[in-house]
Amino acid sequence: MTLETTPTRYAIAAQEDRCAPRTKLAIPAQFRQSGGRAFQTVIHDLSLSGFSATAVNRLQPGTICWLTLPGLESLQAEVIWWDKSLCGCAFQKLLNPIIHDNILARYLGDGSYRTT
Repeated sequence: MTLETTPTRYAIAAQEDRCAPRTKLAIPAQFRQSGGRAFQTVIHDLSLSGFSATAVNRLQPGTICWLTLPGLESLQAEVIWWDKSLCGCAFQKLLNPIIHDNILARYLGDGSYRTT
């Protein structure tokens, strides 16, 4: 394999069936598709590789978007599916496990944090 065809860590993980456990929760957030205006949404599940969220308007698979969770910078993602006002998105880069755990601790209240 050349450097250009060497799969990235994300590409390898994305090929796995549910490459990371998804946690059901409800997080208020802002969502914006490329070239569009931000709107309020609710994140329904979260994993290291992506999320699902409410999106009333149809989003086409392949659409680049940005998710802004409270207290975090915007995270770039790609729409993978849209069905009945829900969309599933894959993060451009896997979410840092420490950030992931901190989000879960904040919104699930289990108090667990991953340390380095």
